[in-house]
Formats: sequence, structure tokens, C-alpha cells
Amino acid sequence: MSEKAQANQDEDQQVEEYSKAPSSVIYEAIRREGEHELSRSTSALWWSGVAAGLAISTSVLAEGFLAAILPHAEWTPAITNLGYTVGFLIVILGRMQLFTENTILPILPLFLSPTRSNFVQTARLWGIVFAANLVGCLAAALVLVHGNILPAERFAGVLAISRHYAEATSVEHFAWAVPAGFLIAALVWILPRMESAGEVLMIVIVTYIIGLGGMSHVVAGSTELFVLVFTGELGLATALFGCILPALAGNVLGGTGIFAALTYAQVREEI
Repeated sequence: MSEKAQANQDEDQQVEEYSKAPSSVIYEAIRREGEHELSRSTSALWWSGVAAGLAISTSVLAEGFLAAILPHAEWTPAITNLGYTVGFLIVILGRMQLFTENTILPILPLFLSPTRSNFVQTARLWGIVFAANLVGCLAAALVLVHGNILPAERFAGVLAISRHYAEATSVEHFAWAVPAGFLIAALVWILPRMESAGEVLMIVIVTYIIGLGGMSHVVAGSTELFVLVFTGELGLATALFGCILPALAGNVLGGTGIFAALTYAQVREEI
């Protein structure tokens, strides 16, 4: 067999193996990534989480910019929510620590070995990353409101989408956060099988659906809420207890309570 034919055969075999990777293989890949995240230092997790909070705020910027220049029509959200995908692209492709990704990553090792040590490690990871994400969002909102970094007409678009997000009740934020948590966890599950170009497309599709559906994402939504806090339109307690914590509970239920649990159930006999 010629070298070219052998190379083609090897390539075909690699493609076949990759495309037919069973769920147990994907589970193992994500579990190992989860174990790596659990073993990272507090400092590494913290600064990666802060960076993610800052970066996810570009979703608010991009969506607000589009809202500022487009007319108010029924079709407008179909365009403005393309901006919502920007922050997720930066965070996920940049491998930053986003809390909603961690509703599945460290949970798979925990399901496999539900020891006290793993519970403590998972709680540590969640606490650090969530707090860091909020600090990043808080810093981004502070700069947006008081830094004078945007023209007034563009900032008006950011305010408009922030006000729309804050209109939901705590019950609505919880309910609307469940499918968002499920979709982000599904995205984490899918990405190991994707090529680089496919990663970009999948991130855009999934996060666009979240934005277009008006679902609540606890981190991206926090920047919008903090913008209103710094402009004096919303109280901090209302933002935290009426919006952020209900969205947090919904994201965790959708990502961990539903998707991660179902994922483990389908592969537990194989692993």
C-alpha cells in the first residue's frame, strides 16, 4: 500500500472513531476536565472567574448596541440577540471560568465518586467561580455607568435591554433559568466532539436560542442588573434576591439537576 493510500486510510479511521465516539467516552473526557478544574488553585479559579464576568458583559454591550440602532419592531430581537452570543464566544473559547459551565464539569466526578471530599471540592469551586463572576460583572457595570466609555445613544441601548431583563419576577427568573442551565450544560457536553469551526457555530446557536427565548442566565444577566443598580433604578437587595439568586437556582436545576443527572444515568452502566 502506498504512503498516500495509508495516510488516507488512517485519516478515515480517525474520522470514523471521532464521529462515533460513544457517550461514555465523552463522559470520561468531561469528567477528566472536571477533575482538572477541581484541582486548580484558588487564585487561578478566582482570576479566571473575574475575567469571565468581565468578558460575558460584552454580550450586554453587543446586544445593547444593536438595540440602539435598530427600529422597535417584532423582528428586532431576532437581530439584537446575535449580540448576546459575543460574550459567550469570548468566555468559552478563551477557556475562562463561567459558573454555568461548572454545573456539569465538576458534577460528573462527583456523581462517579460522591465522597465528602468531592462534595467539599465542588462547593469550593462553585463558591469561588460564582463570586468571581459577580465581581467581574459588577466591575463591568461600574465602568459602563460611571466610566463614560460609551456614546449616550449606545448606552441607552444597554439600559433598554437591562430594564427589560429586570422586569421579570423572581419566579419567572427561576423558571426561565432552568432551560438556560440545561442548554449551557448540553453545550459543554457537545463541544468535545466539535472541530474549532464547529465549536464557534455551536456556541452561537445555543446561546442565541437562550437570548432569543428570553431565558435567564445568572452571569450575563447580573451585568444588566448591576447597570441598573449603579444608575439608581434598582436596589441591590432586589437585584440579588429578586433576580440573581432565583436565576442561580434555575441554572443549577437545569444544568445539574436535569442534564448532568440524565447524562450520568445513560452511561453509569458502561463506566
